[in-house]
Formats: sequence, C-alpha cells, structure tokens
Amino acid sequence: MSHHPSRGRGALSSPQGRFLSVRREALEEVQENPETRIIEEKPKSILSHNDSPDVPFRTSLNPYRGCEHGCIYCYARPSHAYLDLSPGKDFETRIFAKRNAADLLEKAFQRKNYTVDTIVLGANTDPYQPIEKSERITRSILETCLEYSHPVAITTKNHLILRDLDLLQELASRELTSVNISLTSLDPDLSNRMEPRASTGQRRLAALSELRSNGIPAGVLMAPIIPGLNDTEIEKMVYAAAESGALWLTHILLRLPHEVKELFADWLDHHFPEKKDRILQLVRSTRSGKLNDPRFGSRMAGHGNYAHLIHMRVRSATQRSGIPAIHVRLRKDLFRRAPGGQPELFPNS
Repeated sequence: MSHHPSRGRGALSSPQGRFLSVRREALEEVQENPETRIIEEKPKSILSHNDSPDVPFRTSLNPYRGCEHGCIYCYARPSHAYLDLSPGKDFETRIFAKRNAADLLEKAFQRKNYTVDTIVLGANTDPYQPIEKSERITRSILETCLEYSHPVAITTKNHLILRDLDLLQELASRELTSVNISLTSLDPDLSNRMEPRASTGQRRLAALSELRSNGIPAGVLMAPIIPGLNDTEIEKMVYAAAESGALWLTHILLRLPHEVKELFADWLDHHFPEKKDRILQLVRSTRSGKLNDPRFGSRMAGHGNYAHLIHMRVRSATQRSGIPAIHVRLRKDLFRRAPGGQPELFPNS
C-alpha cells in the first residue's frame, strides 16, 4: 500500500456504504483532506461484460477501482460500497490498483474460445487518473493490445493520455484504437470544484488536438450535462470541440444513482446554495420526478421537455459547428493468438 500527498477533493463527506449492516463508529476524527492510499488488488479476471441497451459497448476493462479525480457527479462512486467503503471521500482516496491487469488480459487473449470484441478503457473509472503516472497499468494494457493487435477504445478526461502517444499512434495506424475525451466545462473555477484532480477543460481540448494531429481518431463525450449548472456552456463546448478537431460529439445527461444523490446535494449546498433547489428541480424534471431513473432507455438520455431541449441544443450546435459525426469501426480481423505471430486464419469477428 502506498501513499500520495493530498490536494483538493470532490466529496465533502464520507457517507456509509448502503450494504453495511453494522454502523461503523469513527475511532478517529475524520480527516478533512485525507491523502490518497493505493491498495493493490489481485482480481482473478479482468474483463467485464454488459448487455445493457443503453451502453454502446459490451466489453470493458477498469485498471483501477475508485478514482482520484474526485468528480462529484461520478456514477461509479456507489461501487465502493461493495467493499464496505464510503462512496464519498473513500472513493477518491482509497484507490485499488489492478497491477496484474496486463497478465490477466494476455491469459484471456490466449484462450481458445476467446472472442474478439473492442475493449473499452474508462467505462467506470478513468484509466489516466493521476496515479497512472507512476502505476503505468493502462500503458501495460495498451502494450498488450498492440502486441496481439487487439482493438481498444479509451475514454478519459486527463491530459496524461499524451504520454502514451507512441502506442496510440501505432494502434491507430492499424485501425485498432479511438479516444473519447470527456468534457464537462470550460470554466476553470467550476471544473476545480466539480472535478478537483482532473485536467481542466482547456487541457483536455489540447490533448484532443494533439491526438488528432497525430492521426488518432478522437472525439468528445460531453458528460454529464447538469441542468442549471453547465448546460449554459453547451454551445461553447461544442464549438471548442470542433476547433480542436473532434471527429464526433456525444452527450449524456446527469444521473444520480444510490449515494451520489446525497453527495451531489451536499456539494451543491456548499458550492452553489443559491442554485441548489433549481438544479435538483431540473434534474427531477428529466428523471420522472426523481433524481435517478434507472430504467433502460431512460437512464442515459432522460426524458421530458428539459431533456428534449438539451438534446436539441447539442444536435443543433454539433451540426452548425461542422463536427463530422464519424462512426469509427475498429478492426477485429488482425487479432493474433500468439504475440507477434500471424493473424488468425478464421478470426472471431
């Protein structure tokens, strides 16, 4: 277990995870700003599969559990409750690093019944969160994908992705990778409060521009759009994405599952007390009167007049900006069972 010095945090508290049947009493005073603790996790398998109709991919890989970026709205926060940890400060200060990820991935690739499907990095927690700088787990995964000519797509909000430009260029030259840069605001003050350890919006756009100028297919995921908070920036963000060379732009409306509701409401109370009621009222208007609507077909897009207005604004701005809305298809036919060997004669597709 290793420690990193502390900086700003997103969550203001450490509410107990929903699965704890015995309430823990704090034996020591809760630290105002606890340092990051990195805990090694040794999973038995590394690939996750989903069959949700709301998610445009089936296979994902998360090098880390928990995320130091500290984004207050993060829908992955409740997953820390499975570890009897708080989805609040614990989620952003106790990070589990899967240091055997590349070895497990290689084992998966070598199974006779392995079926090639694009692996998405960053579906749950950011593969380029600050500790990746020293852990280099994401880099080892990209090296493995390159060795086996396996398609891999990345979503991140960190400029650190440019460290791996060499691998990404090589993957892109074989049509094996694409990158989603997640964008939430171009206002540094809002970013600093909302996502304290992520790169600023300007730095993310600079990374997008650099990726594009190096031949890597990349676009923008505007997520989440928070009614009454960052939705005023929609058009500005779309045009900035276009100027930075985005090949596509998609968006997701804020959703607040489980403990995230309470954390987000507390955060609004602290940072935007005058806007809190209006923001929560608008969120409810897009979620059937609740703060979260987990139903398939609704949880990402929301519904109602305000949600429809946001979708129309995004679509209209994207068309006006000239973002081409390219759909990148990554190749599955180059996969080779043995690293450096020939592609399969009858590859899985």
